[in-house]
Amino acid sequence: MYTHIIRPLLFLLKPETIHGLTVNLIKFFFAIPGIKQVTKAAYSCSHPKLTRNVFGIEFKNPVGLAAGFDKNAELYNHFDAFGFSFIEIGTVTPKAQPGNPKPRSFRLKADKALINRMGFNNKGVINAKEMLENKPRNVIIGGNIGKNTATPNADAVADYLVCFKELYSVVDYFVVNVSCPNIKDLKDLQDTDNLKSILSALTDHRKQQEARKPILLKISPDLTDAMLDSNISIAKEMGLDGFVATNTTTSREGLYTPKNVVEAIGNGGLSGLPIRDRSTEIIRYVHNKTNGEIPIIGVGGIMTEKDALEKIAAGASLIQLYTGFIYRGPALAKRICKALVK
Repeated sequence: MYTHIIRPLLFLLKPETIHGLTVNLIKFFFAIPGIKQVTKAAYSCSHPKLTRNVFGIEFKNPVGLAAGFDKNAELYNHFDAFGFSFIEIGTVTPKAQPGNPKPRSFRLKADKALINRMGFNNKGVINAKEMLENKPRNVIIGGNIGKNTATPNADAVADYLVCFKELYSVVDYFVVNVSCPNIKDLKDLQDTDNLKSILSALTDHRKQQEARKPILLKISPDLTDAMLDSNISIAKEMGLDGFVATNTTTSREGLYTPKNVVEAIGNGGLSGLPIRDRSTEIIRYVHNKTNGEIPIIGVGGIMTEKDALEKIAAGASLIQLYTGFIYRGPALAKRICKALVK
């Protein structure tokens, strides 16, 4: 029904319009008594074989919602009804910011992909903290943190530290986002000195806290093997707890969408099916290089149950959906969980 009726109707609208509409519809319908319970019964899958203990957190299944959908922590308490065991909010920045000029989100239907250059549009870290202060204990939240666009890289450490401190009491783990291609010069923070400075500030603050919250690094699919080796070395040195592999890509290779259409869209991060194999390749590389000792959340191009199983076989402890959730609909997490049980 979703693929043949609902999706074609939704795809008549622009991607960002659909996102806003979806957020409002979920809020509206889930405010009706009983709707969440009915949805959960339809789209959830529970089985002892699905549970995972990763970086000290117990997950009821390995399928989560990637950052970018619930930017402002508005819907996290609803998404477990669609079969997700954890929700990653953000990317959150210290100050609210509008993001890049519109249009900034584009659909490549022939490739089952999206290109976005949203630019960390969000309401700021204080808003996110307030939204999360009364979260249910059974909802696992990841906090994806970044810097404000106007903040120069020389001052980036302070931005990451502000987000880290403000969210420390309300999220279960952190993801440090220095790899999004949609923030000017952000990728420069992936070099050794910048990355060490950011991670050192975060881990130093963590040492002063009673609870130890896991810190993960989100890595780009566009890194060379040498750059990946450097990220792995820094993660080990800084005592990080895991990786998120991968972010969106700037590559446009192998697309079915006509070249002139892609060029007209311009810059932005590509997600969806075209990134699937590269994401899996990086998961396998990092897993082998670390001897499987550092957990990996696999994300990128998971459109089917088979894609999810390949990510896990490559070394992912957990996986996340975003573009696949949009293209395949709300039953995808349940189908993946059922395939895992089998």
